[in-house]
Amino acid sequence: MKNRQSLHTIYYIPNPTSLRDGYIAITSAIMISLLVMAITFSVSLTGYFARFNTLTTEFKEISSFLAEACVEKALLSLAANSNYAGNENITVNGRQCAIFPIEISGSDKIIKTKATVENAVTNLKVQAASVNLSITSWEELPNL
Repeated sequence: MKNRQSLHTIYYIPNPTSLRDGYIAITSAIMISLLVMAITFSVSLTGYFARFNTLTTEFKEISSFLAEACVEKALLSLAANSNYAGNENITVNGRQCAIFPIEISGSDKIIKTKATVENAVTNLKVQAASVNLSITSWEELPNL
């Protein structure tokens, strides 16, 4: 009698789709990892650039205060001497601003100042009554 065990021997033939299951899992893991890295990278850059926006805002605020200080200096000089001509640079806390020549428009005097801090520029044009130096107009201009 033949060996019955040889009749019952089962050979394993792999299913072609079961071989792909591993590759699909690895590919999915790689794709998810890349997606998470891209999201992390973009959030990181957003915070990085937000820092520069905050810094630019701070520089603009400083240049604005500096230009206002020049206006106040010009008004003070006009109060002391009605013939004050402007056309000078002044230093406030180590930073400079410019007072342009005082212009006359009717009975008003026009004061123009410019302050630059890093790349932030503030140009002010202030109109004041010649009699009592009360301010009639105060505006920031893109250029002088």
